[in-house]
Amino acid sequence: MHHKANAQSTSTTILGAEKRREPRLATDGLVRIVIEDQQHLAIEGQLVDVSANGFRVSHSSATLSKGQIVRFEHPTARGRAKVIWNRITTEVVETGFLIV
Repeated sequence: MHHKANAQSTSTTILGAEKRREPRLATDGLVRIVIEDQQHLAIEGQLVDVSANGFRVSHSSATLSKGQIVRFEHPTARGRAKVIWNRITTEVVETGFLIV
């Protein structure tokens, strides 16, 4: 019986394990995003965190789609990035980017 409890505990730990490959550094600052094929559309948001190869932004635009390539500029970097994920709530949109 004791062994079974340990197996469940291990299973829960594996399922809840951190999936991120790089450490994130919480930060803030203004981010400007321009979708490459829609140069007329600029999105401004707040930087939430950064990693060696990506960043997360909080904003109010639901126009970003997974896979889109954008140009970005924030206090610690600028360049091109790919939209990896979006989380849309009633209050805010969060988007994760991979720098390309």
